[in-house]
Amino acid sequence: MRSFFRGILGAVAFGGACVGGWYFLADRPLHPGPRTFHLPAGTTMRAFAEMLKQRQVIDSADSFVALAELNGEGHALKSGVYRFPDPATPLQILRMVVSGQVVEYPLTLVPGWTFHQVRQALAQAPHLRNDIKGLSRAAVRAALHRQGSLEGAFFPDTYYYTYEASATSVLIRAQKRLQALMRKDWKGRAPQLPIHTPEQALILASLIQKETAKAGERRKIAGVFMNRLRLGMKLETDPTVIFSLGKRYHGALTIADLAFPSPYNTYLHYGLPPTPIGLCGARALYAALHPDKTRALYFVATGRGGHVFSDTLQAQDQEIRKYEIDSTGRPPVRKP
Repeated sequence: MRSFFRGILGAVAFGGACVGGWYFLADRPLHPGPRTFHLPAGTTMRAFAEMLKQRQVIDSADSFVALAELNGEGHALKSGVYRFPDPATPLQILRMVVSGQVVEYPLTLVPGWTFHQVRQALAQAPHLRNDIKGLSRAAVRAALHRQGSLEGAFFPDTYYYTYEASATSVLIRAQKRLQALMRKDWKGRAPQLPIHTPEQALILASLIQKETAKAGERRKIAGVFMNRLRLGMKLETDPTVIFSLGKRYHGALTIADLAFPSPYNTYLHYGLPPTPIGLCGARALYAALHPDKTRALYFVATGRGGHVFSDTLQAQDQEIRKYEIDSTGRPPVRKP
């Protein structure tokens, strides 16, 4: 009987030693070597272990599979691209592929971008499946379940995606971000604004976004635009003309440019343009819905990144003569 119990204790001790040995090996740093792996969907743990062995990251595929079985994770492999730390241990690699710690790639949508620029960024993004390539704008709208324009329809930010994610999935996330922000800001908007829909607020915000990069000026520019809308004046804002021109714009507006026939040309048409002219950030949208209370009707760029605001046309003309040195041969343009 004593020999029987000694045999059981010996077997238990041997089994514990084996398990302990496995975990000792599991925590040993692996050989230096390739650290980025693409695991296609359907890859088994055995196939993954053989891949590691073939690329000389581990010594034994059997040991790696046994480690996965001991952890109860022999069939719990998630596909994707992985980048393993250097050095790494078998246990670290196992935990990464089981929990799905795949590589994520950044894509940044920049405030002020047109949809054409957004589309270019998607086409150039590494390992992103460009499922909108060659689609018409109507087809893209259908894919996004969007009724309105694609201009200004996405929130500018950095979005992270995994290997072979679709361009549509990124755009849907950016669209939802903007819609959530729009609902929040529209609900808390200032009273008695001369705009009546969230879409009009988005259009106005896109003009503000393009007019200034200075956070402290956005609400004042919004105030100027609001005053002009209330008085029935044309907005006369250069970014709408530049948007109208598209590839025709070469860095300096001319008299002919200001007369370019387009529904977006606010030197020709009253009110807001038909759609946003670019992506707008959170601060530009907030400014559109919380404009400064100002008497200013005009502003002119100083050439140093800011603007000077005027209440009267006479004061505006003085500021134009002070700040604008025109090299195009045309008279300075009042803004707006």
